[in-house]
Amino acid sequence: MRSRYWSCGKFADWLRGTMKPHSATSKGWKEWEGQAKSSHPIRYWIVEEGLDGVQNVINYPKDKVYSAKYWFNNRFITKTHAMTSNLPKGQWHEFETRLLHSMFDELVNFVEIEQAWNCIAWDDDAAKKYNVPFYARGWFRWRTWRSPEAGIASLEWASKLTDEEFLPDDKKDKAKPTHQANTAKEILELYHWWKNVYLNRPDPHDTSGWSELCGRRRENYSDFMWEDSTKEEKKETRKVLNIAQKIEDQYNKEDDLMMIRLIKIRRGMWT
Repeated sequence: MRSRYWSCGKFADWLRGTMKPHSATSKGWKEWEGQAKSSHPIRYWIVEEGLDGVQNVINYPKDKVYSAKYWFNNRFITKTHAMTSNLPKGQWHEFETRLLHSMFDELVNFVEIEQAWNCIAWDDDAAKKYNVPFYARGWFRWRTWRSPEAGIASLEWASKLTDEEFLPDDKKDKAKPTHQANTAKEILELYHWWKNVYLNRPDPHDTSGWSELCGRRRENYSDFMWEDSTKEEKKETRKVLNIAQKIEDQYNKEDDLMMIRLIKIRRGMWT
């Protein structure tokens, strides 16, 4: 993907005889294309086909270097062929844990890296606002720049999109959020859940009192492994373990729900 196309510049507008819009709806682009072709068909072909062909030939060496750079980036830096997580390295993690963390750590990367780039890619003011380094934009782009603020801003913008452009003027006040807007809202909710809820949830053993009970019992027994010796101890142990189990079950149900929600929107998560 090039950052600049010759058929989209000021010279192209002059040569074509018609100015290409910076942005438009699908209807707007279709109307512009019909008008541009009918006004100057030969000049339109020269710009839209001829200039692109010449640019492809001249930029061939540069494009090959760019492709090699991105192959290296995708293979060794961002590793877009694999799901990764921030779980501690060198420790054993069960598959269920790896699956949960890989899904949501990759969601964080999607928001803070890919959506952050969407926020500043074509917006010079946004690039200044988020103090973007030189390697985050243009030909030198290296997919390592991270900005939670820029990623959230991009999604908040997308979450406000409506189908207003497809409605007649007298019904624009009844516009509904687009599919992209609903997906952006869901991504933000899942992102905030992972960052602010899941990663800050208290340990069930601490919340239930199991950790405190274990510490207190071990002080009264010489052996590392202790057993309940009275009915009162057995009753207390069972009560605390039941509380811990309920908390763990609640956590697991919440995790399952969030994973399902993430799977349901996966086709709307692209860059």
